[in-house]
Amino acid sequence: MTKRSEAKYKIDRRMGQNIWGRPKSPVNRREYGPGQHGQRRKGKLSDFGVQLRAKQKLKGYYANISERQFHGIYVEAGRLKGDTGENLIGLLERRLDTVIYRAKFVSTMFAARQFINHGHVKVNGRRVNIGSYKLKVGDTIEVKESSKQLTPVLEAIQLPERDVPDFLEVDHSKMTAKFVRIPGLSDVPFPVQMEPHLIVEFYSR
Repeated sequence: MTKRSEAKYKIDRRMGQNIWGRPKSPVNRREYGPGQHGQRRKGKLSDFGVQLRAKQKLKGYYANISERQFHGIYVEAGRLKGDTGENLIGLLERRLDTVIYRAKFVSTMFAARQFINHGHVKVNGRRVNIGSYKLKVGDTIEVKESSKQLTPVLEAIQLPERDVPDFLEVDHSKMTAKFVRIPGLSDVPFPVQMEPHLIVEFYSR
């Protein structure tokens, strides 16, 4: 297991929230942070601390992507027309690993990246092995024929704790998904409240 995969067990406790809505999240048992000082009463966060926490939570949710990559997505969001926070969410939801997770082809964001890296996914009929690949409206994603009966895939489809959002058209019998439209913040089924406007404030300092 990679260091980044292991991080998901700490991210929830560091944030004090079950950010993926997982039944086995450690926050369901212990809401305080990890480590020997985790139970100390925390003081009120400064404005900077609140903004930083919002950034860490959103960055962690998307499989703990690197700061360099996350900042790059923010810069791109700022160049687009409209609200930067909404654009940020839209760009994150256009990532191939995010769509594989949303379509319930895998059980976690971390598994989605690994699934793609191992060559199990095609976009518009061509194999793509880059998790950050940016999808366009109308793109069709499919699980490779030889990968459709993999146990993790079959188990993920049955997960009851999350539904496929309406900006995707998914056919689990064929293991295909179509990216119908770019979602806004209100369209994305986050288990906890995300605050992209605080991230804009953080980077605008």
